Amino acid sequence: MEKSGAFDFIELTRQMVSFDTSPQSSTVDLVNFLSKVSSDMGLDVEIQNESQHGQPQANIIIRAKPAVPGETHFLLQSHLDTVDPGSYGLWRKNQSNPFDAVIDNGFIYGLGVAEVKVDFLCKLFAMYNSTKKSQQVFKNLNPVLIGTFGEETGMQGALKIIRKNKINARYALISEPSDLQIINAAKGFVTVEIRIPFSKEELALKYRQSQSAESSTQAKIFSGQAAHSSTPHLGENAAVKLFEYLSTLPEQTLILDMDAGSRFNMIPHQASVEIDINTEVPARFGLSMIAKLKKIYQLIQNIEADMKNYLDVEFEPKYSTVSIGVVRMYEDYILVGGSCRIVPSVGHEVYEKWIKTFYSSCAEIGAEFHLQDYKRPYRVNSKSILVKAAQDEMHKLGVDSECRTMASANESSLFSRTGIECICIGVGEREGNIHTPQEKVSLSQVEIAIKFYERMIERLCT
Repeated sequence: MEKSGAFDFIELTRQMVSFDTSPQSSTVDLVNFLSKVSSDMGLDVEIQNESQHGQPQANIIIRAKPAVPGETHFLLQSHLDTVDPGSYGLWRKNQSNPFDAVIDNGFIYGLGVAEVKVDFLCKLFAMYNSTKKSQQVFKNLNPVLIGTFGEETGMQGALKIIRKNKINARYALISEPSDLQIINAAKGFVTVEIRIPFSKEELALKYRQSQSAESSTQAKIFSGQAAHSSTPHLGENAAVKLFEYLSTLPEQTLILDMDAGSRFNMIPHQASVEIDINTEVPARFGLSMIAKLKKIYQLIQNIEADMKNYLDVEFEPKYSTVSIGVVRMYEDYILVGGSCRIVPSVGHEVYEKWIKTFYSSCAEIGAEFHLQDYKRPYRVNSKSILVKAAQDEMHKLGVDSECRTMASANESSLFSRTGIECICIGVGEREGNIHTPQEKVSLSQVEIAIKFYERMIERLCT
């Protein structure tokens, strides 16, 4: 790959990847690094310092020219945080260091290269190339590149940008590993949590049995296939197998332990339960934990069945989904957590109906229902100015320009709610690539992306 002036794309990629911006870390150091690079490119830079869960974080706002009050923007956005790398030993291409980017056979490997640090750099080089042309004048829209924090933890960085009125954009290109396919619609994302309490009597019984030398327990382990909750049909939910087993047990069975999964938005590959086979929960105690869990599972099944009545044929699966991601036993309650993916064809009133059903059904058994996060689905008309412009430029570059949809949610859900026309696009494949130790991006695709972003800037801004 050629250098752009004095700036070496490969070297800058290596330096970007070297910054740990996983959920337990901060984007501040990376933002400071990008601020210097952008300033050296002659671009206007603003840093937005924030905090999340006590950890300092930062957004970076890069403009082709200094802001003018009342101007309208063409937004290019990428998040700068990554998922947790997991076991370093699995990153074999990177010699067990996910933060050390490696070039091999025309691909660059490393944590965040596809999601979506390399795409941010593509956009930065496109802005630099556009602004350094002496004849370039941005008369229509001022291109603005934003790098945000917290995409993996609720998209807090994008929310801060919106709430503090940092942009006034008409169009936006949101980074998403799409293999350079244009995405004009995405499912919404909801995370939910249900806390199911033990009765005081059942807790006392559990305690007595745990202290007894005569208790007889039975444990079962359930195996499945892990998958992202945006594509639950590609996995096999071990938590579902656990609940199916619970459905066969007598309601007076005493549960001693339960566990499944580790993330609300993942399909768990393993689950387990331990029961006391010689002790019954007396009926006078009221609803047993087993009875409550059966009702929760039936509730989830009822919601799933109703979701299949609202189809959106542009998606796979063609309907909204709800997935159990976590089951955990605490001292006095069991937590069941998961996520819902809502297709754009579902109206807000239908979504509200599902949520109210969760609240009321949980209340009936004394359980607490918590709505943790909600990002609405979005769709931009395939005949919009933005979509047609992107398709035209991709066609000129010899890339398939048909619109696609995605099952996951990203910042387009937030920005589209403010009236901005959004499409998602980016380098790197999604399936079997992101969230894996083999994460990679094709360097030839990087060159196409830089040209595409540069042409979009010139087309919409000059």
